Amino acid sequence: MTETLYTNITQLVTARPGPQRGAAMRDLQVIPDAALLVRDGVIAWVGERTAAPTAARTHDLGGVAVVPGLTDPHTHAVWAGDRLADFEARISGVPYEEMLARGGGIRSTMRATAAASVEDLIALARPRLQALRASGVTTAEVKSGYGLDFGAERRMLAAVRALQPEFGLVPTLLIHVPPTEARAEYVQGVCEDLIPQVAREGLAGAVDVFCEKEAFTVAETRRIFTAARAHGLHLKLHADQFQTLGGTELACELGALSVDHLEASGAAQVAALAASDTVATVLPGVTLHLGLPAAPGRALIDAGALLAVGTDLNPGSSPLFSAQLALALAVRLNGLTPAEALTAGTVNAAHALGLTDRGALAPGQRADFLALHSADWRDLTYTLGGNPVRDVFTGGTPA
Repeated sequence: MTETLYTNITQLVTARPGPQRGAAMRDLQVIPDAALLVRDGVIAWVGERTAAPTAARTHDLGGVAVVPGLTDPHTHAVWAGDRLADFEARISGVPYEEMLARGGGIRSTMRATAAASVEDLIALARPRLQALRASGVTTAEVKSGYGLDFGAERRMLAAVRALQPEFGLVPTLLIHVPPTEARAEYVQGVCEDLIPQVAREGLAGAVDVFCEKEAFTVAETRRIFTAARAHGLHLKLHADQFQTLGGTELACELGALSVDHLEASGAAQVAALAASDTVATVLPGVTLHLGLPAAPGRALIDAGALLAVGTDLNPGSSPLFSAQLALALAVRLNGLTPAEALTAGTVNAAHALGLTDRGALAPGQRADFLALHSADWRDLTYTLGGNPVRDVFTGGTPA
């Protein structure tokens, strides 16, 4: 048995365990002059330092604030190639359709990713994941979706699996963009070949679909979801980024873990999410990078929806390598309070991945926590550009 008591914590701040909605997202537990006991990678006790139990080992954290480790519930951290030419073209006013005609856009990422080996993809993804971890991430979802052909999709997921022990990753099979030809055959192959193979090999725990006008229809999404559920996989959805087609309502109907993006969501979608246990995941990096309207975070919380925040780390629409900055942007762009942002990046983000054993600093939870540079936890969502996270601990061990 290993046991460490962490002391000299000016503020220990955490959401309650489990998913939180509405006003409960602001109800943080704040313990001044705190201590934290970790036993075999799990929190055994938390409270005021003066009431702390004895332990075999103590670790002085130096008089700083401590918060739970962050979960990033939406990343595309495995890709090859770059989209720098697209970025320059877009800010010069070139329409996306013209970029595609030039050979750019998402299909350029798909070509580069499909040409990469598993070893190439691992080498490319590792520094991205290291950046996320330095920003406070102790668990991250990573999606496939840039392969198009099934072999490339499986190579992406194999890369995620190889990196999983190092970074605490949750792999998701993303059905991202349909082919330009033989669309019906592709959807059939996804349902009858790709999903069963991924489930059989244990390469992913969930299936995500991009349900948009230029991607998959609601009917196609339902068919893919039916296949995913038949093979024991959870459901997730990209929806309402550009249009409201009914994808959000479908996800809520079928009990999806989360619906992500929501920049175009209106009152009907907010109401559907508020009446469900599906997490609304907002991605403020997309708003910043593409200039899209911000997802209605304030309206979702006020309506009683479960809300999480992710980076959407990807080469095209959100080259955001910091979950801490995503939370800071959610405060400024999506209308969250600092307390709501912390809840959105911890227990609610974990719930968006189907995880219940992390996100809060409470007995029985995984000992994933952050020591900040500051004595005040609010620096986590205040700081822009610098990194307020000093130390990252996973399972009570420095990462």
